Amino acid sequence: MSDESRENPDAPQIAKRILIGDPLTSEQADNQLLPKRMALPIFASDALSSVAYGPQEMLLTLALGGLAFLTFAPWVAAAVVVLLIVVVLSYRQLIKAYPSGGGDYEVASKNLGEIPGVIVAAALLVDYILTVSVSIASGVDNIISAVPELDPLRVELAVGFVVLIVIVNLRGVREASTVFAIPTYLFIGSVGVMIVTGLIRTFLGDAPVADSAAYQIQGEHLADAAIILLILRAFSSGCSALTGVEAVSNGVQAFRAPKIRNAQTTLVMMGSIAALLFAGLTAMGLITSVHYAENPCDLIGFDCSKPQPSVMAQIAAATFGGGSIPFFIVQAATACVLLLAANTAFNGFPLLGAVLARDGYAPKSLNTRGDRLVFSNGMIVLGIAAIIVLVVFQAKLTTLIQLYIIGVFVSFSLGQIGMVRHWKRLLRQTDGSVSASDRQGAKVGLVINTIGATLTVFVLVIVTITKFTHGAYLVFIAIPVLAFLMLGVKRYYRDVEHEIAIDDITKFGATGDVALVLVSKLQKPVVKAVDYAIAAKHGKTMAIHVAVSAEEAAALQKEWEDHLMPIPLVIVESPYRSFAQPIAGFIKKYRAKHGSSVVTVYLPQYIVGHWWETFLHNRRSRRIANQLMLIHGVSITLVPWLLDSSELIYGRRSRPLPGQERAGRPVVVNGRRAHRPEGPPSEDPTAKKGANEA
Repeated sequence: MSDESRENPDAPQIAKRILIGDPLTSEQADNQLLPKRMALPIFASDALSSVAYGPQEMLLTLALGGLAFLTFAPWVAAAVVVLLIVVVLSYRQLIKAYPSGGGDYEVASKNLGEIPGVIVAAALLVDYILTVSVSIASGVDNIISAVPELDPLRVELAVGFVVLIVIVNLRGVREASTVFAIPTYLFIGSVGVMIVTGLIRTFLGDAPVADSAAYQIQGEHLADAAIILLILRAFSSGCSALTGVEAVSNGVQAFRAPKIRNAQTTLVMMGSIAALLFAGLTAMGLITSVHYAENPCDLIGFDCSKPQPSVMAQIAAATFGGGSIPFFIVQAATACVLLLAANTAFNGFPLLGAVLARDGYAPKSLNTRGDRLVFSNGMIVLGIAAIIVLVVFQAKLTTLIQLYIIGVFVSFSLGQIGMVRHWKRLLRQTDGSVSASDRQGAKVGLVINTIGATLTVFVLVIVTITKFTHGAYLVFIAIPVLAFLMLGVKRYYRDVEHEIAIDDITKFGATGDVALVLVSKLQKPVVKAVDYAIAAKHGKTMAIHVAVSAEEAAALQKEWEDHLMPIPLVIVESPYRSFAQPIAGFIKKYRAKHGSSVVTVYLPQYIVGHWWETFLHNRRSRRIANQLMLIHGVSITLVPWLLDSSELIYGRRSRPLPGQERAGRPVVVNGRRAHRPEGPPSEDPTAKKGANEA
């Protein structure tokens, strides 16, 4: 930023700097890399927060069959923890083999082919959007559990939190990790203390009991097959605790050196904490006899006109007391970490988007770093998509959770299958390029990823069967559609590259060089454009006026001659009052008569200093330029004319809104610039004059 712009920043720039901070240079990129203690809250917040609603959804599903089905909860929870351990070990191998940050997408693309790779990418993108939606909805749910009066504002709160998290992430990875570290560690500590306290009380014979323990649940009468299906559905709901595990493999490049070891350590820390909290909360849910129903009216004796407290809120109230300080600490920490869990997606989605843009499957703008060295376009796209999902589904957690984890297990499964093929290919190499230690590591990796692939495919089948009719079919529609669009983008970029590739048959030196200056009225901007065209020394230079009115055209012709303009004026009639088409017709006729020509069209354009002035100027010139650029051999040169307001683009208003007094400078008096007594004199009164002079 120049010294002048620092002294006179305009309002949008001031707002931008307040929101996201001063821009960072490319040389400062290394300073944005994360140590393990700061990477954990950034990449693990999703997985850690999942334990806040994973046990709740598992218990809710089991309760559909009646309270007796809650006896299956320990076994279902144990299965989820085992799966979590296997997935964490599998992703340790993936990080080691593919540390560039592509994660499952890179693994699937290199080992299974383009189509599986694109499907994985589409599944991950959908999952990241749902991660934000589910996390925000769950956080709002916990806030409403503590303050029920906020229930009518559920959607507004959710949208506001998404906007807030987008702004924080736009400030940069390092600043975001600083903001999110305290709530994440507070959540781990407060929930850990709650679990330990509850277990100690139980051991001493004073087991905490939830208020909902007094309510009965109206269960359904289920056949044997339905019982198995219900247990499998509870398992698939509990598997939501596995979401976010893949984020570390997608963000290896954000870690400090040694990147691979730090990423693997963070992954293990995240998995260990998540497994302990998930198991502990499930145990506390059973000890306190928490009853939670999908429909609150199914709780016999509960006033279903009130919002149903979350399982976390009920456990905290039973352990510490509903109005106690520890209760509100747990609720506040849970709400914060659930809201901030969306931050995992705000790191994973932009990084994956940048990789896809680099490979040509997404718009190239997603591979552009913003002022704070983050992929800001990807963050904005993710925020908009999440807001749309939250509004459509009214931020209802129970509805959104049914769409969740399908995408992540699609990527889990294909990623693990890709890793199996990777290790097999490595073991087949017999040319001596693979050392004995690497071969041994490949065998260990093959075993781990084979188990991981088997389990994740099994879970994907279960999740598909149990959630398909509950809304998951929407995800199975979204993933192929997104994959199809990505393949279309890739094909488009490939065709454009082929079209513009240089070849040896290109001939240089086009015949003819014509300049056309478009004239509406004879004014200073037109004179400046004429001067530019003459200075460029074209083979032929002429001015063109599109005549909508014969009287105006005649008046302009006379004025042109009176002012002794140095180039001829050509009048082109426009009986249908269009502008670009008559000019295009003139160019076509000129070429037919004089042969091939390179045509440069000079268009005067106003440079303004206020946003509202853009609605008052340049509309016609933009339309003309857009249409003429479609003609081969025609180039457009925009000739800027700086209005008074542009001189104060970084500060006060020069041209006020209608009805206001003139508030800025300069002021023209008798043809010369003067200044109001209350305004400071211009530092360089000739600066704009030189810019606008013909």
